[in-house]
Amino acid sequence: MTTKLPVAFLPLIDAAPLIVAVELGFDRDEGIALDLRRAHSWSSLRDMVSFGQVTAAQMLSPMPVATALGLGGTGAALASIAVLSTNGEVIGVSNAMAQRIRDAGYSFGAGFGDARAAGQALIAAADGPLRIGVPFPFSMHAELLYHWLTALGLPAPAAVNIRTVPPPLMAGALAAGELDAFCVGEPWGSMAVETGAGALLLPGSAIWPGVPEKVLGVRADLADANPEPLHAMIRALWRAGEWLSDPQSRTTACAFLSRHDYVDVPAEMIDRALSGHLTLTSRGDSRIVPDFVGFAQGTPKPEHAAWIAGRLAARLGLDRATARKAAIATWRTDLHGTALQAIPGYSPRPIAMDHSFDGQEFSPALQE
Repeated sequence: MTTKLPVAFLPLIDAAPLIVAVELGFDRDEGIALDLRRAHSWSSLRDMVSFGQVTAAQMLSPMPVATALGLGGTGAALASIAVLSTNGEVIGVSNAMAQRIRDAGYSFGAGFGDARAAGQALIAAADGPLRIGVPFPFSMHAELLYHWLTALGLPAPAAVNIRTVPPPLMAGALAAGELDAFCVGEPWGSMAVETGAGALLLPGSAIWPGVPEKVLGVRADLADANPEPLHAMIRALWRAGEWLSDPQSRTTACAFLSRHDYVDVPAEMIDRALSGHLTLTSRGDSRIVPDFVGFAQGTPKPEHAAWIAGRLAARLGLDRATARKAAIATWRTDLHGTALQAIPGYSPRPIAMDHSFDGQEFSPALQE
């Protein structure tokens, strides 16, 4: 008998494993049926999980950690049971900011991928505190920005005005003059270029290659009480990630994701992210970013949860050791490992913890 599992997602490229698992029947091969439900914001998606409206959801990797620390809502405890995607974010700027950056001699085409040069150009062009949009306060988008700008000498968040904007509305906020810059998942950065609202300054992978961007989140009590359907879901998503990692799958994946019920943008916009061939400006500047986004599931690392917790604790005045211990408990590597051991020939693939920055050590130190 097939078990129906409602799962929430946001219209982003990194919902691809969920979409592919349904479209190619990887879920049904595991004896489950994923009932995908599109949410309108990260907070509503989190609440759908917390209050039992869905079994699981695509989540920003810091969301279960933030909940464990008592941040951002009072719903049920959450757990991360798989990493859905790595990277896939872009940092973009408004047309006004782009012009100031150009006037100072910076080239968007030549500088794309150079985190040091791009960051220094952005900081130099700032006219007061930078107004930067992110999809959610507790997101890897925000953490990448804080880490990047602080390392380059701009104290963040003190000198940065971070604003929460749902991904599909990011280009509009930029065009309306409400933001100087943003960090968002594709295709919504490319949409800002396509609509003439701004330009792309940097891929997130230039700051932290292989950062765990999205996870599969569930209620912590469900992870303990009824793990078998979750094991099946993990295996289905693993198979979807393997399929997505094959370049020959890209055309079909773009067609799936572009549908109205999913991301609902033209397939060509999806292809920019999946190929890593990004259009940076309305002038036609473009660059290819190797490994722009990844879907091959690696083994989740507790160090990632500890790093997120350490950052949140330092910024919000919480005890770091306590925060890290609580965060590590949300990262259920045990469920992930048990689920995938049932796949013949499976071999764990660790997720990279590489934080190189222009040849310099740029590490979010796990031991402080």
